[in-house]
Amino acid sequence: MGVVEHLEELRKRLLITIGWFLVFLLAGFLYAGRIYSLLTAGLPFRLTVLGPSDVLWVYFALSGTAALAFTLPVAGLQCWLFVKPGLHANEQKAALSYIPFLFLLFAAGLLIGYFFVLPNIFHFLNLLGQGMFTEMYTVDKYFTFVFDLVVPFAACFDMPVIIMFLTSIGLIEPSLLRRVRRYAYFILVVVACCISPPDFVSHISVSIPLILLYECGVLLADVGYRRRLRRLERYEKA
Repeated sequence: MGVVEHLEELRKRLLITIGWFLVFLLAGFLYAGRIYSLLTAGLPFRLTVLGPSDVLWVYFALSGTAALAFTLPVAGLQCWLFVKPGLHANEQKAALSYIPFLFLLFAAGLLIGYFFVLPNIFHFLNLLGQGMFTEMYTVDKYFTFVFDLVVPFAACFDMPVIIMFLTSIGLIEPSLLRRVRRYAYFILVVVACCISPPDFVSHISVSIPLILLYECGVLLADVGYRRRLRRLERYEKA
């Protein structure tokens, strides 16, 4: 395929992904009320709206987040179909097996971020202002805080799978990951500081899981690298 054909194929894959995102967005919009009730069931206060546009914003924010989660497997499949012609048969099977884990790990990151990381950070911030302010949270401010913390945190949960995939197709090696470990730690801490509130406890609460995810990625990279070497040995013998 020439450059034009590659661009046409990429355009096709992007359009399919966007189309499925819009379908999931519509489905999420229809169930946004139930999602809102689920996410606010344990709150000790009622959220406030300052105008009709806040309600519409919440519907789009909730449905957009749900659509993003369910579009991940579709996006992964389209990426696999795009690079499939350049992979060997065994690499095609290996790459395809990673797609379900993209969705599962992203969903796990959403759950852990919302039910474990977020409550601890939120409780700490409330303790700082206890007895000083009258607490009244608007819908847009609360969910902006939630999504800015939880969604990037969940996206980082896909890091081990991405590292293992790149290792399995030979783009990176475990030795490289170990050499750049200190730089990776620094980048992850910066990311944690950007997606968490500006206090030390929040930074630590987010930084530690991200560093652990990187180390999990290094361990999985060793597994993927050994599998790749075995595949190359079988290929050479054949």
